[in-house]
Amino acid sequence: MHTDWITTPITTDLLRGALDLERTERGLLPHRLPAKARAQWTDPQLSMVESQPSGVRLAFRTRATAVELDTLPTRRLYPSAPPRPEGVYDLLIDGDLTAQATATGGNTVTIDLVTGGAEFTPGPAGTLRFTGLPDRVKDVEIWLPHNETTELVALRTDAPAEPVPDRGRRVWLHHGSSISHGSNAVHPTGIWPAHAAALGSVELINLGLGGSALLDPFTARAMRDTPADLISLKIGINVVNADLMRLRAFGPAVHGFLDTIRDGHPATPLLVVSAIHCPIHEDTPGPLTFDFEAMQAGELRFRATGDPAERAAGKLTLTVIREELSRIVRQRAADDPNLHYLDGLDLYGEQDAAELPLPDDLHPDAVTHLRMGERFAKHAFADGGPFGM
Repeated sequence: MHTDWITTPITTDLLRGALDLERTERGLLPHRLPAKARAQWTDPQLSMVESQPSGVRLAFRTRATAVELDTLPTRRLYPSAPPRPEGVYDLLIDGDLTAQATATGGNTVTIDLVTGGAEFTPGPAGTLRFTGLPDRVKDVEIWLPHNETTELVALRTDAPAEPVPDRGRRVWLHHGSSISHGSNAVHPTGIWPAHAAALGSVELINLGLGGSALLDPFTARAMRDTPADLISLKIGINVVNADLMRLRAFGPAVHGFLDTIRDGHPATPLLVVSAIHCPIHEDTPGPLTFDFEAMQAGELRFRATGDPAERAAGKLTLTVIREELSRIVRQRAADDPNLHYLDGLDLYGEQDAAELPLPDDLHPDAVTHLRMGERFAKHAFADGGPFGM
């Protein structure tokens, strides 16, 4: 047991991938949207997902052979659905995944999927311990769980720790839905944006917000104000499954979102990505709902409840949105040579769905996340690609 621990204050220069850091009664809570954005829409879904630190990691340089991290997770329990896996922490040394752990203790929020009611139960902080690390100076990253709100309480090492020096890597700012957030991935560096970022040797800021890629102006302003070398937007599935708007509103909303980003990033490479293949919403509008019959059988599944005939009245489907996004990007690219489009079917299409079907009819599994990350990296970061050097 190590006794000569050095406690290093957790500050913004040790944290990557977060846009805000809130001091709480127990510790520090990373946020993926700034306070001003959070104040404009206090919807419980958005509040939950933006506080889940997908893509957020501690990064420090040390020769420590042992590291301890005290954290306070908040886990969500759904009694009528299959149990959710506990959040995983990935420890990387010089970019290589070296160890994984889960936290003990933590708060719980029990949610009734039928009524929407929630009950909060406080719990204790837990300690993660990583030992046997190589005795040399190295870059250490601890990626926080992508699916579990996490307060950081204390960081201890058995040798001094300092911020990682600037390596000159480009910063990639990405926004998308729960698929970009990492739903159904099993660990934080296994979500498709994190895998693509590793392959592209870039620093990820992941604004994948489950159920909340809805062309919100406050998200566009957050992206406008965030320094970045590369930007991507994955648009479509949440607009459809929330039944949020009709075609008349969708096109101007996309233009407005892009206009806002361009106010702060006038010439930054910007890649618009449409939705991956999702059979239930290809030609059927939303809204989306849980498949409660499947839940009774112990499975978590979703289903679309719209009427395909309503497309004639402007209801949105994934097919409609892909066509509209392609048209908008072509139109704007005439005056914006750094604006690009990627059809989401190139990341996961109909043939992929036959081989690796979406396990809940909405989100890809862990293997598909890796496939999507590899395909995105091959397209975006290749020589001559939108994010190529």
